[in-house]
Amino acid sequence: MNHLTVGQRAPLSNLAIDDTAPITLKFTRQSPIEMDISCFALDAAGKLINDDYMVFYNQPTSPCGQIKLTHYESQPTASKGIQAEFEVNLSKLDANIDSLFFVLSADTPLNQIQSLEIGIWQQSQKAQAEYQAADFAQQQASMLMQLYRKGGVWRVSNVAQGFNGGLAAIVQHFGGDVEEGSPQVLEPTAAPVQAKPSLEKVMLDKAPKLVNLAKKATISLEKRQLQQLTAKVALVLDASGSMNRQYKKGRVQEVVNRILPLAVNFDDDQALDCWAFARDPQYLGEIGLSNYDGFINNAHGGWRKWALGPRINNEAEVMKAVTEFYQKDGLDVPVYVLFISDGGVNDNRGITRVMTEAAKLPIFWQFVGLGGRGYGILKKLDDMTGRVIDNCDFFELDDLDDISEEALYENMLEEFPMWLKEAKQLGIVTSL
Repeated sequence: MNHLTVGQRAPLSNLAIDDTAPITLKFTRQSPIEMDISCFALDAAGKLINDDYMVFYNQPTSPCGQIKLTHYESQPTASKGIQAEFEVNLSKLDANIDSLFFVLSADTPLNQIQSLEIGIWQQSQKAQAEYQAADFAQQQASMLMQLYRKGGVWRVSNVAQGFNGGLAAIVQHFGGDVEEGSPQVLEPTAAPVQAKPSLEKVMLDKAPKLVNLAKKATISLEKRQLQQLTAKVALVLDASGSMNRQYKKGRVQEVVNRILPLAVNFDDDQALDCWAFARDPQYLGEIGLSNYDGFINNAHGGWRKWALGPRINNEAEVMKAVTEFYQKDGLDVPVYVLFISDGGVNDNRGITRVMTEAAKLPIFWQFVGLGGRGYGILKKLDDMTGRVIDNCDFFELDDLDDISEEALYENMLEEFPMWLKEAKQLGIVTSL
């Protein structure tokens, strides 16, 4: 079962949830105060479709019949018990419904609640989010959990965004009508958003083999004040013929292991996107804590079987593919790309063209030369003219074992913070 921390987002498919079948959300609470749990169906602008699409104890079914409150207990309880169960059928929702927000509210501060758990079920429990009194502070309402579409894919977000003013404040925030005499609407409070769990703790729970790497990555992250940064992480792997030795010796798998702690720290999905390239690029999918071990030998039949065409270099084509992938994804957070190459770079003009265009986007490229030569334009990135910002860096290693893990993280993160600052000033990065 997956545990969703505050602020975490993930595609439902990553939680083994089929968005074409009904989903049940169970709210279990232990509380001495009365509290309400409601579901709001919102459009793409974040506004309530209409007042009939607020599903709660007094209106238990949406007009479309695909959002139902199937169980509800309103009275306080001294012991844990299920207060509410919602059943939703995402695939049958009207196309104008872009998200579902599940909201907790009360007439008194929510920090009197002893505990609250949300379980997402589909035949068995697939995910759980847990909250304690300290998570709610003095707020009288909290937008707890969101199911939303992004790029045609249904995702979940553990928002936990607090509101002063109770339920009426949230109803008006979502554009609904509130009866005269209801409490005045207040803006959302600074959310009682918890700091991200420590990287070491996450690894200890989910990937104990990587705990030592997590400790060393944390030192570099803290030094650069990047612990709370939210960003996407990508890994691009040279799989041309000259890289065979690096794959056979396990060096490329070790690269996966070493970058994954950064992805877990930066990315809400605790995963990175991975590409390989020779003449042709291939997207290999996400690498996360559940599939990183042996990824190089297992993904798409293993590295020898990747569909890359002739095993010759074509860096410009994979760089273009990565750029287009994140443009389609929305680029709502910065992207950190680690690009591994053993040289043989020959399309300097193509690379220059792609990097110049990509400099306008919130994407930073960290190139690493591994055990090769002939890195071409990659060694001259700092001197590349015609870009709105220096969006890349390069360093080279003869062998991964030649550098300590601490030094590797220092090199990987050396110029990224400076780029973040400058890109923010230029409006290229809009959220950190």
